[in-house]
Amino acid sequence: MTSMTQQPPEGKRAAQGRATREQLIEVATRLFTEYGYEGTSIEAVLSAAGVSRGALYHHFAGKEALFEAVVLALSDRITAELGEVVRDCTDPVDMLRTAALAWIDLAANPVVQRVMLVDAPSVFGWDRWRDMDGGRTLGTMQAMLQAASDTGRLPPQFVTPFSHMLLAALDELVLVIARSDDSEAAVAEGRMAVEELLNRLLRP
Repeated sequence: MTSMTQQPPEGKRAAQGRATREQLIEVATRLFTEYGYEGTSIEAVLSAAGVSRGALYHHFAGKEALFEAVVLALSDRITAELGEVVRDCTDPVDMLRTAALAWIDLAANPVVQRVMLVDAPSVFGWDRWRDMDGGRTLGTMQAMLQAASDTGRLPPQFVTPFSHMLLAALDELVLVIARSDDSEAAVAEGRMAVEELLNRLLRP
């Protein structure tokens, strides 16, 4: 006879654990966006998610660990969105321009703005914030510039240094947009600046 207190099968427990973790990240994303990192407490997350303190601490060591999971999930979402935007681009320079402009546009998104661009650099520090994607963004930038170089539009010795320079410039620009009182105007100015920079940087 099966005991009434028998634990659910391993697969079911794992699925329940994943569902709880995803729920916590979803709820925390909403709260961090609305109230910011400092204005969001663990108690608020527990109340909104309807889970126990033990369930939260089973997945996350504390508020900073939960916030890191939110930032990483958002980073994955941004990467997927940018990948979709450039999916049909065949020219490497067009791909770079399209991706850069899409990143500028995302700086006005309230979730990206508050979580990724305002609070994350403050909570984690600049170096850790830049490294949180494991070099994925830098690698993509290098690949696009290498492809542009292969078509003769960039001297090969500039691929690596320009990758770092462009990434830093774009990140600085989106941080400025995120802190602007007029995001729409800041995005428009940013788009024009990116277009001009790439036109001057890369040969036609």
